[in-house]
Amino acid sequence: MTNIWQTLITYLQFPFVQYALIVGLLVALCSSLLGVTLVLKRFSFIGDGLSHVAFGAMAIAGLLGVSNDMTVVLPVTVISAVLLLRTGQNTKIKGDAAIAMISVGALAIGYLLMNLFPKSSNITTDVCTTLFGSYSILTLTLSDVILCGVMALLVISVFLLFYHKIFAITFDETFANATGVKANIYNLLIAVITAMIIVLAMNFVGSLLISALIIFPALSAMRIFKTFRSVIICSAIISVFCSGFGILFSIVIDTPVGPTIVAANILVFFIFSLISFFTGRSAKA
Repeated sequence: MTNIWQTLITYLQFPFVQYALIVGLLVALCSSLLGVTLVLKRFSFIGDGLSHVAFGAMAIAGLLGVSNDMTVVLPVTVISAVLLLRTGQNTKIKGDAAIAMISVGALAIGYLLMNLFPKSSNITTDVCTTLFGSYSILTLTLSDVILCGVMALLVISVFLLFYHKIFAITFDETFANATGVKANIYNLLIAVITAMIIVLAMNFVGSLLISALIIFPALSAMRIFKTFRSVIICSAIISVFCSGFGILFSIVIDTPVGPTIVAANILVFFIFSLISFFTGRSAKA
């Protein structure tokens, strides 16, 4: 145990570990805030669909030779979020079908482009890193941290500013519309913010595992707490704890960061499920 603590203290002195922790905790916090709303509105897999869009956009950025792929990935993902919401409201293409269509299409096109125009000789490693995160979070620069901090501040500010409106449309859009709340606008706002979180998390857990950051903390909190505010607070605590623990554990034990964080979230979910089972305090998700 002493050796583990000494190893952690040693690693925490390196800037790349500090950057990874800062970005990881910010992404986890943002994901948990919107995760509760997305789960309750049955929009959990919108994160999965947008993450695949971000993967495709990253492949396009590599094809164009853009030095900072964020300038391509962010606008493409946000536009896709808007289109996904509009398409999901079309009676001819239901929401789940629209997500599946965009998700599979973007993933396939992204992988195709990476094979046709490879940036390196090892395509398998590039794809694995993009999909599962690997150790890319440990290569962040100070500019990446600053950009993440600005975007995280924007997400948190929007959520707090429109908290009551988001609460209203989460549980009853019809009633919210009747009281003067423009549900479509706030649904669009949620989709755009979700897209921003997806882009933030790309270098964190990879595009295939982003949904875990959104879904698991919210579901874990719902096992025990029943009010919207308490679930959000608990979800934020769980998400930040699992992310911090996952990063530090992966550094010490030398495991991939993304899967380690997801594994920590799964473990917490099972623990909360057991507590819920024995106390009978679970809430429906």
